[in-house]
Order: sequence, then C-alpha cells, then structure tokens
Amino acid sequence: MARGFDHVVHAVRDLDAAAGFYARLGFTVGTRNRHPREWGTQNQLIQLNGAFVELLALADPTHIAPHAVRRFSFGAFTRDFLAQGQGVSMLALEGRGAPDAEAFRAAGIGDFDLNEFEREGQRADGTPIHLAFSLAFAADPRAPDAGFFTCEHRHSADNFWDPALLRHANTATRIAGVVLVAENPADHHVFLSAFAGVRDLVSTSAGVTVKTPRGDIQVMDPAAFASQLGVAPPDLSRGARFAALRFAMRDLAAAVGLLQASGVAASMRMGRVVIGPAPAMGTTLVFEQA
Repeated sequence: MARGFDHVVHAVRDLDAAAGFYARLGFTVGTRNRHPREWGTQNQLIQLNGAFVELLALADPTHIAPHAVRRFSFGAFTRDFLAQGQGVSMLALEGRGAPDAEAFRAAGIGDFDLNEFEREGQRADGTPIHLAFSLAFAADPRAPDAGFFTCEHRHSADNFWDPALLRHANTATRIAGVVLVAENPADHHVFLSAFAGVRDLVSTSAGVTVKTPRGDIQVMDPAAFASQLGVAPPDLSRGARFAALRFAMRDLAAAVGLLQASGVAASMRMGRVVIGPAPAMGTTLVFEQA
C-alpha cells in the first residue's frame, strides 16, 4: 500500500524562535505540546491539507529513554540530532500501526516494536483535545541522521485537524515534498520504495523521486541540490541527510510580498522562492506555486 505524507519533523534548539520564524513566513502555528516524559521533547505544529510540519525541540532531556533492541527512542534520536545541528530530522508517512511494523520487518528495513502514546492537545480556540498515535519506525543505514516512521492517528483523527489552523497568510496549501541529499541517490532506492510502498520511482540525472499519494521524496546528489536551489549542500560525512522542505502556495506572489514585508531574506530560483538554512534553522525552505 502506498503511503502519503503524515508530517515532517523540523528539529530546532529554540522552539519559541522557530515558531516565531514560521509565523513571520506567514504560517499559522499551533500551541505548545509536551510528549511523554521518556521522550523529553515538546512541539508546535503547522497544519496543512492532509499533512503537517512538526517543530520539535527538547523539553526536559533528563529522563530520555535510550535506544534498545527493537526500540527506537524518539527522544534519543532528537537529542543526538540537535547535538550536531538543526533542520529536518524525520519524515513520517501515514500509518496503519502494527501492520506497518510487520511490513518493515519483512522488508528488512526495520525491526522495531510499535510505539504507542497519547497526549493532550488544544485547538486554536483553546478547546482541549485528547490525541493518540501509533508509530512504526524504519531505518536506512546509509542515512543514520534521517529518521523514518509511519504515524497512525488512533481514534483521534477528527480531533486532530483544526480548520482554524489550516488557514495561512502566505496561502500555503500543502507540503509538496522533502529533499534528501545523498552522494549516490540510487543507493536509497530499495529502502524508500519499501518505506513508502511505492514500487516505481522516477529517476533523472539529478537523482530519484518517490511520488507518494501526498508529497514527493526527492533524493538529489550534492551538485544537483546546489544547482537547483542555489544553496550549499549539507555535510554528508555521516551519510544522506534531509536538506529541504517544499511547500505549495495558492498565490506565490502573495507569499513573496509577505516575505518582503517581514524582512525575511529569500531568493528566486527556477520560479521558486528559496529561504536558506541559516535563517531557517538548518533547513532550506522552498515555496512553489501550487
């Protein structure tokens, strides 16, 4: 079964600063939430049609559970990622819970127990909501600093999505995709095909693209990334890394005007607006006409 995007995790060291920056870009940012104590993390969300961006930071790392046999520690991964830098750290696709964990085990891309948790949330109007999730993790050994999992919204999908949070001043409608930079994009073909449940990948001179039902996973080599986005590629000494997050805008001109009014530095590249990783806390943000 093909899996579309559920959310993209942007790990940051200062959650207030990240939420403020995305607000300056014209996004509506949700309230702060806390994860379970053993995760040691907190987040704020940016909801778009069918998928969301999770701004993620450490809260209290004192009790973070370590990685263990068949246990992927969300908190430990985030702590270690932030020790090196900031940026897009994980990609979550829509999930079915235990069947995903079993499928990943059968495909040889993950032998982790299902991670189930619950937390309290809040709508834009302050109404409290109860949320429950099931996470099934996978791992690409050639990309140890990139996290991959599926997310099932257990009995809470209707509570989660808030129409008030889906309206953005910059006219953003959806997450168009993420960009993973790798020395040899073809090395990730088998993993990404099994992870996304998509058999046919699109190969070009720039790399490979997985077209999921909701969002594209692009894998570019460093030269293609620099050429297409005009930004230096990330350090790949430890393996492939997520480097860019793409948004589809209903009115790109309106988004450009908002950026100019907010004083956010951006450039035009191949008809797209590109905000570099320095102001955007470690990731390159790309605005495209929907």
